[in-house]
Amino acid sequence: MEKFTHVRIVMGMIVSLGLTHMLKGLSSAIQHPSSKNIYPIHMAWVASLILNILQFWWWEFSLREIPVWTFGIYLYLIFYAFIIYLMCAMLFPESLREYADYRDYFMSRRVWFFGLALAESVIDIGDSFIKGELHVAGLGDMYWVKTAVFAIGCIFAMRTRNQVFHASFVALNLVAQLLFVANMSWSRA
Repeated sequence: MEKFTHVRIVMGMIVSLGLTHMLKGLSSAIQHPSSKNIYPIHMAWVASLILNILQFWWWEFSLREIPVWTFGIYLYLIFYAFIIYLMCAMLFPESLREYADYRDYFMSRRVWFFGLALAESVIDIGDSFIKGELHVAGLGDMYWVKTAVFAIGCIFAMRTRNQVFHASFVALNLVAQLLFVANMSWSRA
């Protein structure tokens, strides 16, 4: 149990930095909306990533069931937290000076953002298996469908600037996240 607590604290520090970065960027955009030229698709990804962080932190409690901790598992989980932090950093850069607005920035960095999002979804599969067969079985078919559709969507999002696709993708992702949370909450009640 001591190792679980240690790993959870280290992951929590990294993920908390990401959440802090997101909240700081979000508050800056709210405080100065005209100077930032808010981009709705970008803000929808901000909401999605905040929800993703909260889900990540909730589900990582399942790691308490791991009977044997290794340095490899520790590194894998810390890498997972690093990817989440990098996604947060990609959504809110330190400066937009080189870009016209958030739309220009987001579209110019979409390969990085969606590449990290794709990596995060693949890493999440490994994370689920680390938690054990019972955990994986409890996720149900919806998890696998959601993960596959998200991965395919990330690949397309890296390649296109089409605003209809990007708006549809983030909307579908938010709905899938909310349905998954609701489904897991009801199935565990």
